[in-house]
Amino acid sequence: MSQSTGDGEPLAEGTLVSHLLELRDRLLRSVIAIVICFVPLAFVQNELFTLIAKPLIDQLPAGTSLIATSVVSPFMAPLKLSLILAVFIAMPYVLLQIWGFVAPGLYKRERRFALPLILSSIVLFYAGVAFAYYVVFPLMFKFLASTTPVGVKMMTDIAQYLDFVLLLFLAFGVAFEMPVAVVLLVATGLVKLDVLTRNRGYVILGIFIIAAFLTPPDAVSQSFMAIPMYLLYELGIVFARMIQKGRDSESPAIES
Repeated sequence: MSQSTGDGEPLAEGTLVSHLLELRDRLLRSVIAIVICFVPLAFVQNELFTLIAKPLIDQLPAGTSLIATSVVSPFMAPLKLSLILAVFIAMPYVLLQIWGFVAPGLYKRERRFALPLILSSIVLFYAGVAFAYYVVFPLMFKFLASTTPVGVKMMTDIAQYLDFVLLLFLAFGVAFEMPVAVVLLVATGLVKLDVLTRNRGYVILGIFIIAAFLTPPDAVSQSFMAIPMYLLYELGIVFARMIQKGRDSESPAIES
């Protein structure tokens, strides 16, 4: 059964039970995908943890290492990492299931706009995580290791280290979503494009404040988050301006 809109475009319509059944099936598929990714990762969980810990291990002074202050940490920390990596790897498929559930209720023009945003969000999030691991972590841990007071050995607990790097992965992944956020704000009409361009100074200040809260208390880590965020903000303005010009060019054609 379908419902017709004012411009003649049909929308998919179904009963509440059918929607709930479809939602259940898509959630089940998502969970199965995560489990499929998790099983092989669990067999190499220690190697994965060593890989994640490598940026810090490379900067530790000679004779020091990561430690486990809890009896179960040597098992639970790598297992937790394997589960999160499984979610990370399966996320494109999970988002595809979400898109398959939501898309029938969208208009054609909304589907055309939403799908590129979803795909770009995935790519930007992965890019933020990669940037944190390959660029930020080596410099940040080198700085932190160099500031260790004399007589103090830097021996970090593996569970605390994992929580720390996962938080930074999430922070940088979300920070790299800045172009998507800018485009959505302009496209939905919540914020005018000229407002975003006119208040760059406030945006820069806000970005550095956010980076100060999300990164360790050193200027290096803060700058490595804030500078890419601002550049991505400018990139979002470029994309939003392109979309706005496209809409302005379509408006006369629709009116005529």
